[in-house]
Amino acid sequence: QVQLVESGGGLVQAGGSLRLSCAASGIIFSRYHMGWYRQTPGKQRELVATSTSAGITNYADSVKGRFTISRDNAKNTVYLQMNNLKPEDTAVYYCYAQDAYVVSKYWGRGTQVTVSS
Repeated sequence: QVQLVESGGGLVQAGGSLRLSCAASGIIFSRYHMGWYRQTPGKQRELVATSTSAGITNYADSVKGRFTISRDNAKNTVYLQMNNLKPEDTAVYYCYAQDAYVVSKYWGRGTQVTVSS
């Protein structure tokens, strides 16, 4: 059974930092693309950052230069370091895992990030 468990969300002032973690189980982690989406009420889920199984990273334009995705294959964990947070970063952040050869994704339950102005 695949499980993705996010942690690290919370309330932070604008300009502050948070680090999200996503611990995976039930998959061969090193073979999976990992990443983060975020969603606010009434809006579509937005891709934030990805890390391929080869370690190639990609970011949404809105977070480039502020967020960093990384992965520790030994710990089956992907991280999202978020610096210089802005109120518009407020959202529920979801971790996902995608087998490199399959279109469908596994999802975590999400962690709330709230940035106050």
